[in-house]
Amino acid sequence: MTDKLREEVEALDSLTREELVARWRKAHGCPPPKGVKRNLLLHSAAWHLQAKRLGGLKGNAKQTLQRLMRARSDAPPDTKAPERRTTERSSRKPVRHLRGRLSPGVRLVREWNGRLHVVEVTEAGFLYDGKTYASLTGIAKRITGTQWSGPRFFGL
Repeated sequence: MTDKLREEVEALDSLTREELVARWRKAHGCPPPKGVKRNLLLHSAAWHLQAKRLGGLKGNAKQTLQRLMRARSDAPPDTKAPERRTTERSSRKPVRHLRGRLSPGVRLVREWNGRLHVVEVTEAGFLYDGKTYASLTGIAKRITGTQWSGPRFFGL
């Protein structure tokens, strides 16, 4: 990284949250997730600034991502309905409610108490720490030790 680029990245720290949100909108074409921390906005702005100056992803990585996206969109829809666990509270929405917005393979990332937690959406539910859960709420409770709305915890 050049000295000038390093200075530009360091200068991002002086931007207001609103300015960082504007950079996010420009880079991603949409507003940031609700409740996103300033630090993530800052890292996103820094990455995009560096990618613009240094070229971003290399050709092989771009080609691989494009190939995977094409393969995914060409795949036939799964006709088997996902298994559903019954719960005591009938007001809980089944996994398929979120599936309309979350395709298998999507990863949800949340930092909690200095630790990064990654959940992968699968055909069977939500995979976290080697175990499949029927709901994000169960995962949020495991992470925090208290009752949370799983979709809210993960910013959905």
